Amino acid sequence: MGPSRTPGHGVFRGVKEVRPGNCLVYDRKGIRISRYWSLASKPHEDDLDTTTEKIRELVVDAIKRQLVADVPVSTFLSGGLDSSAITAVAAEHFRQKGLGNLHTFSVDFEGNDRYFKASEFQPNSDAQWVARMSDHFNTCHHYVNLDTCQQMLALDNAMRARDLPGMADVDSSLYLFCREIKKEATVALSGECADEVFGGYPWFHSQEALTSGSFPWLRSLDQRLRLYSPEVNGRIRPVEYVYQRYQETLAEVPRLPGEEPLEARRREMFYLNINWFMQALLDRKDRMSMLTGLEVRVPFCDHRIVEYVWNIPWVMKTWEGREKGILRRALQGILPDDILFRKKSPYPKTHNPSYQAAVRERVLQILDDRTSPMLPLINTCAVRAIAKLEEDAFDRPWFGQLMTGSQFFGFLIQLDAWLRQYKVVLC
Repeated sequence: MGPSRTPGHGVFRGVKEVRPGNCLVYDRKGIRISRYWSLASKPHEDDLDTTTEKIRELVVDAIKRQLVADVPVSTFLSGGLDSSAITAVAAEHFRQKGLGNLHTFSVDFEGNDRYFKASEFQPNSDAQWVARMSDHFNTCHHYVNLDTCQQMLALDNAMRARDLPGMADVDSSLYLFCREIKKEATVALSGECADEVFGGYPWFHSQEALTSGSFPWLRSLDQRLRLYSPEVNGRIRPVEYVYQRYQETLAEVPRLPGEEPLEARRREMFYLNINWFMQALLDRKDRMSMLTGLEVRVPFCDHRIVEYVWNIPWVMKTWEGREKGILRRALQGILPDDILFRKKSPYPKTHNPSYQAAVRERVLQILDDRTSPMLPLINTCAVRAIAKLEEDAFDRPWFGQLMTGSQFFGFLIQLDAWLRQYKVVLC
């Protein structure tokens, strides 16, 4: 299930994590864990206009609250709905307070202008939309371009920031991006959580995902399992493990009595995303940014927004049939229309074939190293075979929207480094 982790569990023997919304007290009586916050399901009684105005108020207020700092503040800007909303509110706040031009930052990769390929998950590149936003709101924009060598070298830093193998170059590029932002600012606001809270991901809108009976961001599981050793698959029984964790999570969902079955299923989908996928991305953002000393704040994770949107019915959330439709409606007049209705596109990744070639070559080197502690965990023949292929090993992302063959090889590189550097003993 990596790079996500089971909430409340740990990786090292005898160590567990305190789940979000819980508090641990340790004293002479021992350890006590109590829950201080949870989602509550109840009928949504506001009409469309009231709901729209409420969301607008909550979002603008959350952004303004998180702009408060006694150090330089900036925003991430991809030209998508979420980062653009934050940038628009922040730029207007700066103007009203006489704070000068807001500094904004975007990331791209060497060669993406030539090699970018549109897909279901990345329909277009960000560059033109970044420029549109920066020009419209008169921000002081910084373009950060990363190359293959930088991303490869930073895989190790990203792994150590997590203390675990992670999202490969999706992590390392974020670390490098934050390192550049830190040269100009100490705080940055980012658009994480809007997709989980408002239903922005493609799997929210997929009948296949709704009926799959598993975590919708875990794909190509059968392809991935063929790359692990039979001993590992036999011992951990991954298909059964995923199903067990999935069922445990569904059992936690706060139900609304009398809710229509399809609406109840969508509520389950939101709970899965908030408790698993959102936590994985927040952990990623926090670790990669704090490694550089940059504090990243996420206004869309404001508990007031999460609590209110949780109970908005799906037909209202998807106003006019659009993903995050109610958020788009709430942001009318704040954002230009072309930005407001741009199709969702996730955090960018490199499409440069030089990166794919570099991670393939590094994996082949590890396979040739008989001292690698990773070898007992993988099917070396199968991994070697796909590492020699020209095409992508995965026909669909195996985690989330971005992680395909190149990211799987990067994950293996991080796994090998983690086992070595942390002197991990498997038991």
